[in-house]
Amino acid sequence: MARVGNVERGTGDGARRYWIAVMSRDAADAGAAVGYLQLGSGRAGPLERMQGGDGFVVYSPRATAAGEALQAFTAIGRVRHAPIEIGGAPGAPFRRAVEFMPACSAPIRPLLASLSFIRNKTQWGAAFRFGVVRVPADDFARIARAMGRAADIDFPAALLTGTA
Repeated sequence: MARVGNVERGTGDGARRYWIAVMSRDAADAGAAVGYLQLGSGRAGPLERMQGGDGFVVYSPRATAAGEALQAFTAIGRVRHAPIEIGGAPGAPFRRAVEFMPACSAPIRPLLASLSFIRNKTQWGAAFRFGVVRVPADDFARIARAMGRAADIDFPAALLTGTA
C-alpha cells in the first residue's frame, strides 16, 4: 500500500467534523473487517476532506449494491490520524484508515424529522446523492444515540489532536 498526502489533511483548524458515507451494508461490513473506509468508487476527493479524529456514520440505502432496500445507518466510527492509502496497482482505489465502533443499525425514517441537514423531508434521499455528506454535530449525535452510541463519550476533544 502506498501512502498519499499527509496526516494533517483537512481544514487545519483543528475542528472535528462529522460525515455520513453512503454505501451498501455489505460494503460497510467489508470495510469494518479491515479497518478502512473507501468512498465514491475509490476516489481520493471525499477522503481528503476528512481529517484524523472526525466522526462518520454509514448510511446504507440497500443491504447489497443491487439488493433489497434497507434505508438505515449501519456503521459508525472515527477517522484515524493516518494518511490516505492507495493500492500498488494502477487504478487501485484510495482508502482511509478508520476505527469502526460496535453499534446497532438505526432505520432512518424515525429520525428524518429531527435531522437538520435533510431540508426536504419528502424527498430526503436527495441529501445522500453525492455519496458523502458533512453533517452538524447535533445531527451526528442524534444518529449515534439511535445506534446505541454516545457521541460525547465516543468523540472526546482529546482524540481530535491524537493526544488521548
